[in-house]
Amino acid sequence: MIFEAENVVKNFGGLKAVDNISFSVEEGEIFGLIGPNGAGKTTFLNCVAGALKPNEGTVILFGEDVTGLKPEVMCKKGVSRTFQISRPFPRLTVEENVEVGAIFGAPKDHKITAKNRVDEALDFVKFPLSRETPAEHLNAVQLKRLDLARALASSPKLLLLDELAAGLTTGELEEIMDLIKKIRDRGITIIIVEHIMKVIRGVCERIVVIDYGEKIAEGKPDEVMNNPKVIEAYLGEKRISF
Repeated sequence: MIFEAENVVKNFGGLKAVDNISFSVEEGEIFGLIGPNGAGKTTFLNCVAGALKPNEGTVILFGEDVTGLKPEVMCKKGVSRTFQISRPFPRLTVEENVEVGAIFGAPKDHKITAKNRVDEALDFVKFPLSRETPAEHLNAVQLKRLDLARALASSPKLLLLDELAAGLTTGELEEIMDLIKKIRDRGITIIIVEHIMKVIRGVCERIVVIDYGEKIAEGKPDEVMNNPKVIEAYLGEKRISF
């Protein structure tokens, strides 16, 4: 087992954004985390990646309790992520942005040089522009590819993807689904937050659904989509299509 969450709780004042969430992810799995807007999905990822410290519960990575460790520590332990809204260093070039991930995340005894990891990551995501392009000149879709390349350059064992497919065309969706599978084939376990059910159904072996911070369903995608609680949770939700 690569990852386990045990009764994770995150409060913001009187609001319980994540309410007693538990599930586990097998090594080499693509695991989906879905739910309506505001359900607590990104907050949960922040608790896993170290950006937020849970108020209660335990986060376990490779059998080790890593609850509340800082993001830089989690990165060195093999957890990397993309963001719902990409966060590049705007005045750095594409190559320099990815180099930050390569230098910062990889263990000191890594045999592949930072430069090689940068080249490999940008080639892998098929970045469409010159690597000398400043990040502030990229559009939203290009920024997502940059975000993914930077995460991959840190040599993750567990990759957290937060709405990577948002804003993509139909053709781009097929490309990103293929890319996610190729990442898994390289031995990287994935937890993906996504609203586009074509992506979830196309890549995930199992999924968890959360609503108002609580887990309401878990299982294979097609089984979960027919769960009455899940259907009820998504009533009126415009960003998801079953």
